[in-house]
Amino acid sequence: MLSSIIKFFLTNKPVSLTLLLIAGLWGWIHSPFDWHTDLIPRNPVPVDAIPDIGENQQIIFTSWPGKSPRDVEDQISYPLSSWLLGIPGVKSIRSSSMFGFSSVYVIFDDDIEYYWSRSRILEKLNSLPSGLLPEGLQPELGPDATALGQVFWYTLEGRDPDGNPAGGWNPEDLRSIQDFYVRYALTGVEGVAEVASIGGFVKEYQVDADPEAMRIKGVNLAELAKAIRETNLDVGARTLELNQAEYFVRGLGYVETVEDIESTVVKVVNDIPIRIKDVARVQLGPAERRGILDKSGAEATGGVVVARYGSNPMAVIDAVKDRISEISKGLPVKVLDDGTISQVTIVPFYDRSGLIRETIATLEESLSLEILVTTLVVVLMLLHFGAAVLISATLPLAVLMCFIAMKYFGVDANIVALSGIAIAIGTMVDMGTVMTESILKGMENRRPGDSILQIVFEGSREVGSAVLTAVATTVVSFLPVFGMEAAEGKLFQPLAYTKTFALVSSIVVSLLFLPALTHGLFAFSFSRKGWKLLVNGLFFVSAGLMILFGWLLPGLIVSVASLFGIWKVWRQDSVFWTRIENISLGILLVIWLALVWSPLGAEKSLVENTLFVGSLVGLIIGFFYVLVHFYESILRFCLRQKWLFLLLTGTLLYSGFQVFRQTEEEFMPALDEGAFLLMPTAMPHAGVEENSSNLKLLDMAVTAIPEVDLVVGKAGRVESALDPAPLSMYENIILYKSEYLSNDQGKKLRFKVDSGKEFVRDEEGKLVEDPKGQFFRQWRPHIKSPDDIWEEIIKVVNLPGVTSAPKLQPIETRLVMLQTGMRAPMGIKVRGSDLETIE
Repeated sequence: MLSSIIKFFLTNKPVSLTLLLIAGLWGWIHSPFDWHTDLIPRNPVPVDAIPDIGENQQIIFTSWPGKSPRDVEDQISYPLSSWLLGIPGVKSIRSSSMFGFSSVYVIFDDDIEYYWSRSRILEKLNSLPSGLLPEGLQPELGPDATALGQVFWYTLEGRDPDGNPAGGWNPEDLRSIQDFYVRYALTGVEGVAEVASIGGFVKEYQVDADPEAMRIKGVNLAELAKAIRETNLDVGARTLELNQAEYFVRGLGYVETVEDIESTVVKVVNDIPIRIKDVARVQLGPAERRGILDKSGAEATGGVVVARYGSNPMAVIDAVKDRISEISKGLPVKVLDDGTISQVTIVPFYDRSGLIRETIATLEESLSLEILVTTLVVVLMLLHFGAAVLISATLPLAVLMCFIAMKYFGVDANIVALSGIAIAIGTMVDMGTVMTESILKGMENRRPGDSILQIVFEGSREVGSAVLTAVATTVVSFLPVFGMEAAEGKLFQPLAYTKTFALVSSIVVSLLFLPALTHGLFAFSFSRKGWKLLVNGLFFVSAGLMILFGWLLPGLIVSVASLFGIWKVWRQDSVFWTRIENISLGILLVIWLALVWSPLGAEKSLVENTLFVGSLVGLIIGFFYVLVHFYESILRFCLRQKWLFLLLTGTLLYSGFQVFRQTEEEFMPALDEGAFLLMPTAMPHAGVEENSSNLKLLDMAVTAIPEVDLVVGKAGRVESALDPAPLSMYENIILYKSEYLSNDQGKKLRFKVDSGKEFVRDEEGKLVEDPKGQFFRQWRPHIKSPDDIWEEIIKVVNLPGVTSAPKLQPIETRLVMLQTGMRAPMGIKVRGSDLETIE
């Protein structure tokens, strides 16, 4: 059957090429790469930085202002937790009771559908028995998102037309703009679950009762509270018809000013009205707040955008940015006393899209390096540039086909899933290499009159079954991974899926498309001289255009290949010129690999990196040539000395096992997120002013570190059920600079240097980009890694009354909190009959 399939696609090249184009286009539509074009609509695979390995949970949030944690626990958290236990599929329930609110976390089994669990909870909340909770309390179901959905944080700031900080806006104005304009605009974006506010001051009418005046006027607190409740009210009546026209009768009573409340009558004594202003003082003031935001030591106001569960975080962030650009023009503007125009501006300070793009760039870099290495190895080992190009060209096609499977199997693109493709790339290359080498061997032994089509078919058929068996064995070996459950399954199953998709795609490409392409290549090699000269001439012209547009090395490689192709048309000793051609191409590929890879570091010159890569390639290729030459002798020796061979193998296995036992273990390796999360805590009784002061000191101290780009600190919670943090808990997001100055895609930039290797700056003091220049390092000489930056942070954050903090990162910490309900990977639960006993 396999032979029939290979022969069908080999003999029906239009079918093969059509399917190849369809597969490539289909995969391009679903690829997560940031390829902007309006020619064809795209539907990319959802992409995030890391997989969400948190539990399947829902949050019920209940606000009870002014009540102590003990009251909240006894009258809300405990009865509500007990009532929710009857929901189908519930695995466990945990709760958190704090001052003024309760958070109940309902953990469902992983096989329970997310939105089905939400509907069951809503049914249960709607059937709460009378008296279960205090009167007037209404539990709320949290947003349809997890804490990992906090993908975009921003502040509102006054900026001048040039984008420089201008100020001029007080915290209460910024909070009002955030709550009544920005929040609603961003909530309407597709894929956004909620936009939560933090910082600034919420305006409210405050009535301060005067006890002495109330005693004299004979007014008690209940009467005063009743008057305040009833004053902010519009009253509707019947309609009134006058002159054949109908009018609606209304009593307008909504409060618009402080004077409206002051004029409200509390009671009438002896026909004399007693107004609120007679017994109390009314004013506009800030509401009590349980969350503070600070940016580099200055009070700030902002919000966080939470992506909906199951949405594409990258698409959500892009849509939010588009909406921000739309509403920015309508944000308030004022002219300051010095004539500066200050407009409220939305300034992001945490944007996960950068990390997501770096994640995708990791696969792009791996794919690029693998293509270069494959081309180099095939050129030097098989001495056939055309075969190297074919094998390398089919590798991106197999990856694109993998994206098709990911889309329809619901596998998101993240660092773990994409690593499955990166791991499989080596095996994917082997498929094409084995197939092509078998065909090349047949072509070397070709006799005059032999059909090229038959040689390609025989070469493909000979190794096709072996290739299929090898891949099937690898796929079967991953079957246990598909059986993993809970966090382990969520972490490793995407890798198993993507590696399987990639291997199956490589089999399809190798067995169906590669033989047809190889036959076309060899058919061209034996075509007429005129056609060969024309095609090579076109390639030479294309190479010139590539060089003209800045693609120097690719252009040189194509030009060298085309020139040798033209030269070999007239030369009969093509074997000699083929070797010269492949050695020349190998040198150019080594230079290209050194430029892309830079194994000695970006600060080393291209010559040093090229010498290192050339030496490494020479040693490896030389070793394989020696191994091929002496393989028969080595094999015969091992077959004669079986016990010696087995002893050597056993020693290697034992040594490897001992090394494995000493290797450190970690369930979820830390991803370099480009940001730290400093999470110290203050004393539980610390007030708002104390926490605000500590937060400013921490932010200013960390901002002074040269490697730190920006620090934004949060104390307490945002206005969301996803953040039940006490006021004494700090979250300082620290964005540090990349080691080398890079663009938005994470690609290092080169800048112009003078004869003394000093960087050249323009009139504004900015570096001048130059493709032939040097990379600009932003870290001090003694800073070698992000760990060194963290050590610098730890040195400056020792404050009295504030605890130390472990090394954390934003996403990593959110995952830990989702899994454990704590902000640490290890914790202790102490159980007891009451709090006094536990204490």
